[in-house]
Amino acid sequence: MVERFGKSVKRYFKDNFGILCALGAMVLFLYIYPRTHATFLTQTNIFNVLRQNAPNLLLSCGMTMVIILGGIDLSVGSIIAMSGVLGAGAVVWGGAPEIVGILVGVLSGLLFGLCNGFMIAMTQIPPFIVTLASMNIAKGIAYVFSGGKPIRCMTDAWKFLGAGFVGPIPTPVVTMFVVFIISVLFLNRTRLGRQIYAVGGNDTAAKFSGINTAKVKFVVYSFSGLMAGLAGVTIASRLYSGTCTSGDGAEMDAIASVVVGGTSMSGGSGRLGGTLIGALIIGILTNGLNLMGVNSDWQYIIKGAVILLAVYVDFLRSNKKAK
Repeated sequence: MVERFGKSVKRYFKDNFGILCALGAMVLFLYIYPRTHATFLTQTNIFNVLRQNAPNLLLSCGMTMVIILGGIDLSVGSIIAMSGVLGAGAVVWGGAPEIVGILVGVLSGLLFGLCNGFMIAMTQIPPFIVTLASMNIAKGIAYVFSGGKPIRCMTDAWKFLGAGFVGPIPTPVVTMFVVFIISVLFLNRTRLGRQIYAVGGNDTAAKFSGINTAKVKFVVYSFSGLMAGLAGVTIASRLYSGTCTSGDGAEMDAIASVVVGGTSMSGGSGRLGGTLIGALIIGILTNGLNLMGVNSDWQYIIKGAVILLAVYVDFLRSNKKAK
C-alpha cells in the first residue's frame, strides 16, 4: 500500500509539474516582494487565503465534473446569492433554527442543479443556454426575496460554518477538504465517475456502449448545484448576512481554477488534483494583488488574462495530442 501511495504521489507531481512550478513561483515572488514579505506567509494570512478560497474550491469540485462532461455551468454564482439570502431569511424572518436555514440554502442550490440537469439531460438545449437562464432566475429570486437588501444573521450557530473554527483550523477549510476528498473518491473510484469521462470524451460512443448519458448529466449538474448551495451558505455565514451580490463573478473564478488546473474545455480529461492547485493559484493571486494594493478594477483584467492564457495552453495541448 505504501508503494502504491508513493507511485500515486509521484504521478501527481509529474502530471501537475507545470502548474506546481507556477504556484511555487507565485509564492516565492510574494514572499520576497518588499510590500508583501512581512505578511504573506504568516499563519493568519495563510488561513485567511484558505478560508476565502474555500467556497471557490467547493464550486470548482462541481465545475470540474461539468467541464470534464463537456459542459458549462454559468448559474453557480447566482445560486450562491440565492442560497445565502434564502438560508439567512429562513433564520431571521422565519425563526427557523440555524441548521434548518443552512439546509434551506444548500437544498435550494440542489434544486436548481436538479432543474439544470433535467433540462440538459432530457432536451437538446445547450448547457450554456440552460445555465444562463438559471443564472438570471436565481439572481432574480435573491433580489425579490430580500428586496435587494442584506439579511443580517449574527447568531453564533450561523457564523460557525463560515467564520468558526474546528480546533485551530477554520471551519470552511475543514468543509473544503472533506468535500474535496469525497469528490476525488467519487470521480476516480466509482463507476459513475468513470462514465463522466466517457461521456465527456465522446457522448455518442458512450451511449452506444450502454452508458445512460442522461443520468450522468443529471447527476453532474445536480452535484454542481449542491456545491453552489453549500458555497452560498458558507459565504453568508462568513459575512454574517445573505446578500444579492455575494456570488458575483464566482463562476468565473471556478472556471479559471478548473482550466488552470489542466482540465480540458473540450471535455473528457481533467483531474481534481489539478483543480486544487488551480484554485490555490487563483486564491493566492487574489490575495497577493490585495496585499500589493492593486486596484480591484485591475484585478478583473489580470484574472481575465490568466483565464485566457490557461485556455490557450489547453488549446496548444489539445492540438499536440491531435497530431
